[in-house]
Amino acid sequence: MDPRVEDINRLVDCVKGRLEGREPVIGIVLGSGLGRLAESIENPVVIPYRELPGFPTSTAVGHKGNFIVGDLGGKCVIAMQGRIHYYEGYDMDKVVLPIRVMIGAGIRKLIVSNAAGGVGFQLRLGDLMIIKDHINLLPNPLIGPNFDDYGPRFPDMTRPYDPSLIKLALQLGKEMGIELKQGVYVGGTGPSYETPAEYKYFRTIGGDAVGMSTIPEVIVARHASVPVFGISVITNEAHDDYAEDFVNDGNDVVEAANAAAGKMTRLIERMIEKM
Repeated sequence: MDPRVEDINRLVDCVKGRLEGREPVIGIVLGSGLGRLAESIENPVVIPYRELPGFPTSTAVGHKGNFIVGDLGGKCVIAMQGRIHYYEGYDMDKVVLPIRVMIGAGIRKLIVSNAAGGVGFQLRLGDLMIIKDHINLLPNPLIGPNFDDYGPRFPDMTRPYDPSLIKLALQLGKEMGIELKQGVYVGGTGPSYETPAEYKYFRTIGGDAVGMSTIPEVIVARHASVPVFGISVITNEAHDDYAEDFVNDGNDVVEAANAAAGKMTRLIERMIEKM
């Protein structure tokens, strides 16, 4: 067996050993300021990343660094309350390690969320944007020897975000009175925020929102044939026509994400009920 897979399996065993036989079927990644969804998980088992041997710790603002396993929408879920970012100095294998652990623990679908800047002029502060596709400017997490136990050398990415889950979200959003936008997410390395010229470039090449995460997780999930639903909370309007005194501030991003977290939580909970 691939020694990397052996390491993942040891972590999977550590996680399963804390769950008293419960088997999560849906994985959730909670982005910057979006950890509030974890508070809706019932009968929770909290597993701090620091208690898992060899597991990376999350250092980003608004990321607590826990797995939370429990009941949401009538199903057993495992949520990442804080993700691992490439800009924190971890290599890509570490960035996507939590996803591989969740896959090993048995998830059959993955929901990813993030806080993002809206480069599309149609997006406004507080909007929820369903990710329909992405543009990857981060290192691909599948570079190197293939994880044959998980998927093929050259996985298809024609539909990285599951069309049936997008359709479900749009239907539920309409029923619940939650306006949902759709767009293309651009993922960059960070940690510096982008320049106005870069925002214009992202918009020119077809991007609607930009962030520093998510895409490596999606690639690894799709490599293992796990369907993915992605959603961004627009926490700032990332245009190229700023006032002279404007600055991007990380605390403001978290505050804006928190303000939108309530409607995102309601939507995701209903989606899980219907999955």
